[in-house]
Amino acid sequence: MRCLSREDLARVANELRDELIALGAAGGGHFAGSLGVVELTVALHTVFETPDDRVIWDVGHQAYGHKALTGRREALARIKRSDGPSGFLRRAESPYDVFGAGHAGTSISAALGVAEAFARSGSPRRAVAVIGDGGATAGMAFEALNHAGHLGAALRVVWNDNGMAIAPNVGGLARTRDVRGYIESLGLLYLGPIDGHDLDALLDALAALRDADGPAVLHVRTRKGCGYAPAEADPYGWHATAPFERTSGARAASASGGPPSWTAAFADALARIADHDPRVVAITAAMPDGTGLDRFARRHPDRVYDVGIAEQHAVTFAAGLAAEGLRPVCAIYSTFLQRAFDQIVHDVALQELPVIFALDRAGLVGGDGPTHHGVFDFAYLRMIPHLVVAAPRDENELGRLLATAVESARPFAIRFPRGAARGVPLDPEPKPLEIGRGELLHDGDAVALVAIGSTVAPALEAAERLAAGGIRCSVVDARFAKPLDADLLERVAKRARAVVCVEDHVLAGGFGSGVLELLAERAPGVPVQRLGLPDAFVEHGEIERQWRSAGIDVDAIEAAALEALHAKSGSRDG
Repeated sequence: MRCLSREDLARVANELRDELIALGAAGGGHFAGSLGVVELTVALHTVFETPDDRVIWDVGHQAYGHKALTGRREALARIKRSDGPSGFLRRAESPYDVFGAGHAGTSISAALGVAEAFARSGSPRRAVAVIGDGGATAGMAFEALNHAGHLGAALRVVWNDNGMAIAPNVGGLARTRDVRGYIESLGLLYLGPIDGHDLDALLDALAALRDADGPAVLHVRTRKGCGYAPAEADPYGWHATAPFERTSGARAASASGGPPSWTAAFADALARIADHDPRVVAITAAMPDGTGLDRFARRHPDRVYDVGIAEQHAVTFAAGLAAEGLRPVCAIYSTFLQRAFDQIVHDVALQELPVIFALDRAGLVGGDGPTHHGVFDFAYLRMIPHLVVAAPRDENELGRLLATAVESARPFAIRFPRGAARGVPLDPEPKPLEIGRGELLHDGDAVALVAIGSTVAPALEAAERLAAGGIRCSVVDARFAKPLDADLLERVAKRARAVVCVEDHVLAGGFGSGVLELLAERAPGVPVQRLGLPDAFVEHGEIERQWRSAGIDVDAIEAAALEALHAKSGSRDG
């Protein structure tokens, strides 16, 4: 590309956009963001000596074109599959993926570190952060710019200003007209703004950025979804897409009559509770659609807050609301709530404020892979004093747990998975449950299968298979990871020859660890086997394959129960 004329580079950009549209039509995936940076992607790889110069992309939603230009064009047809590339940036995948990214707002901090490392070694190489798609609203982005102005390091930043995160950007930064003043007040050189779809202008502006002394920001204005009319008209709806018919933009109709998604079930249950409780408000960190709060907002439009990509602020903002008598519900993916751990501890739990955390996408999430799996929440939440931690087995229980949380006036976390819910009948109004009470779903004295959340259904199926062979197992829906139902767990453990605990979470510090700790005191000598995820990051791919390889599906639970029956006494982990 660096040997091509500008006329030929324009052809490359046109061909790349056509390729991305064909890719999206055939397989879906993150779509509009990458279309909006086609010219920028071509210009970056032309002006900078990549990969020696380090181009660090934020999140990865915008990087499909980058992947296509850096040796992964054919593989993109299998993106997010177990035999294809990651949907995000990944160092192990390519030397052009300089810094892994699946959470927003990290690029400027990482690029500043790279630039400072180059300066300390005397290297002439350059570091460029490409931030946008809402990432500039993240607190880390401000922190990094503030530090860059202090250091004076030769950091280059390209701000892809498209007015969007997944949903339209919110906040003062999105509305400010004095971008130059904002950047220069932090001690950085401001360049721009320029049209991010004018390749000639981009090539010249990036050359100026490349040759700047000290930290500099190039302000590039783009249109998310550029070059595909349906995506330009609705960049929110086309941020990520299912396969579609290219000419019309028609997407396959979703199957009707099936169970709702867990996300929709959450939003509807919360709306029903809010109908009768004016204290209930909801908070999202720039993901109203992904968390179902756009659905909730159709019923209660004045009771939703979008705080931008700012999970830390979301939690402490919720704590402030709770301190004055409201019942805020922070709807944040499990993987993203990790970013606000200190705020959960210090601002919510320590003060015993009734903030409710709705952790969507808990457990394994399939194609989005290790940056998005929600497999650490039991561990990072159950250690926190005053916090209740629960997981429903179906959407009716989800509604009941939400009602429990609102009524409890306690810090409360409810985790639920991605995908379709169970399709069970719903109570007309969600009824509160007793905190810390599990449920015995199947009685038996051979092996006690203790499950929670998504793993209850496969545990029940495994028990049915075992019963067909004359082996009667008890099945416990623990429902609460904290507090555990100590009396129920002690009772079933003492009746059984062994206990098998199963969770869609890492074994270290998870739900099974809590059961093991409890039974070591209440039922010593009963063998306990734990099924869960290993001490490793689970790769992207098909979710059924992920469950099978992790050993938490029906076959694995059945095998573990049979093995436990024949094992010698003693405690073991698996």
